[in-house]
Amino acid sequence: MKQPRKRHNQTREQLLEAACLVFAEKGYHNATIAEICQSAGANIAAVNYHFGDKKTLYAKAWRIGFERSIKAHPTDGGVPDDAPPAERLRGRILALIRRFSDPASHELEMIHKEMANPTGLLGVVMQESIQPLRQKLRSIVKELLGPTANEESVMLCLMSIRAQCFNPAVRDRHRDVFAKVGLKHHTKEKKIPIERIADHVTRFTLAGIREVRRQIESVSNSQTE
Repeated sequence: MKQPRKRHNQTREQLLEAACLVFAEKGYHNATIAEICQSAGANIAAVNYHFGDKKTLYAKAWRIGFERSIKAHPTDGGVPDDAPPAERLRGRILALIRRFSDPASHELEMIHKEMANPTGLLGVVMQESIQPLRQKLRSIVKELLGPTANEESVMLCLMSIRAQCFNPAVRDRHRDVFAKVGLKHHTKEKKIPIERIADHVTRFTLAGIREVRRQIESVSNSQTE
């Protein structure tokens, strides 16, 4: 009994691994079950047996890619929950940049393909997986902005943080794409270590949050006078 069960689990894992790679490279519409099965060394019937259909395999492949990325780059950046909020913010920023910059983060490539050619199949699984992480970052930003900050101010700060964390990964990937086709990328700066980028983004963000908080508290004080 143990050997069939082991082979069963092994086939399932191989299909998920292959699906992550193929969906990340080609997106849902251009990826085929035949190609995934060939890469996994499995027959086509194995997908129906283990996952039911291509749609379910797509969602599960994204989730397994996400879970592996989080395991490789823990979302707290190694900073404990009882650390000051500025340190916790830096940990979250560092973790985000590491995830976004890691070429092995196949779930991000899948998201890029999904955005370019939407299927709507990842909505639920992404919401379930990402929302808890967003809430953690949101609570830190809210703490730094102070008790009088409204939801719009928090949301705008979060948007700014994510954009800053995402940009270095986009720049590096563009450089890699240009290199593959023998072209020079327009960005001439040398590659900056992730830790230094995280330090800069943290300083920049904290300065912005302090200014936003000053404005919020200034308006609040004027209304109470």
